[in-house]
Amino acid sequence: MSLLYAVTVHVAPAAAQASYPDRPIRFVVGYAAGGLTDVTTRLVAERMSRDLGQPIIIENKTGAATGVASTAVAQSDPDGYTVLLGTPSLAINPTLQPGWTPKDPMNELSPVGLMCESPFVLMVSSGVPAKTLDEFVALAKAKPGQLNVASSGNGSVNHLILEMFNRRAGVQLAHIPYRGAAPAVVDIIAGRLDATFATPQDVIPVVEQKAARVLAVTSAEPISLFPDAPSVARLLPGFRSVFWQALFVRAGTPSPIVERLAAALRVALEDPALRAKMKERGVTVLSGGPRELGTLLADETKMWGDVIRSAGLRSE
Repeated sequence: MSLLYAVTVHVAPAAAQASYPDRPIRFVVGYAAGGLTDVTTRLVAERMSRDLGQPIIIENKTGAATGVASTAVAQSDPDGYTVLLGTPSLAINPTLQPGWTPKDPMNELSPVGLMCESPFVLMVSSGVPAKTLDEFVALAKAKPGQLNVASSGNGSVNHLILEMFNRRAGVQLAHIPYRGAAPAVVDIIAGRLDATFATPQDVIPVVEQKAARVLAVTSAEPISLFPDAPSVARLLPGFRSVFWQALFVRAGTPSPIVERLAAALRVALEDPALRAKMKERGVTVLSGGPRELGTLLADETKMWGDVIRSAGLRSE
């Protein structure tokens, strides 16, 4: 009886891995439906579903700066059926709000692969006299603490970009937290705010209406949507921050399952139609499997931890 039990226990997991996936997969997204992150995730999930032969259900679990979503995956069964759409918040939260799971994402989650990235753009209200990044920095130095710059909320990526910009440029931009990008953009148009670091998708319609200007991008190089806007790194060498998206599963998920998901992700990202839809939204498709994603998470955890500690930030 004991020998039969041992054989059964050994064979069952192996059979489950071989048949994976044999039921729908759930992608957990820590952002509201309809936003850039949600849209790009749905594009990738739809293409991966075709390759995997199973539906992929998107579950939007907002709250605690994506802490609710990452906790759900970190506490799920390690079977590959619950997948996290990870973003820079995974690198931010361990320092900013260490009470949330995963406290140590690099050990509590297993990386699957990189998906895409989008830079932030420095957008200023039409009423701001600065026409270039250099002029904006000069204006900020002349008016310390007087330029109001919005973010999507305390501890958000664009808040930390603002803090990093303050430190690197030697300026004091005043941080004004909002509950999301949309209300901040409204106040930029109305002239109640001076600037914000926003995603290209949020900026495009505003710039087209000439209600605001883009002065720079946070990627290493200019982007096709705003070819005349230089990289912040031109003025501040080494300055780079993008909003990346990637897939993770719970730590302990069998390697064959992680590899199956990674392979399906690679197939999806090679689809020309998907890449075209991403480009329309100012998003760049990335390549990189578990190793590359693990390295990125480790690097950004250190980078954002340094920014948070130097700025003396605390979670709300």
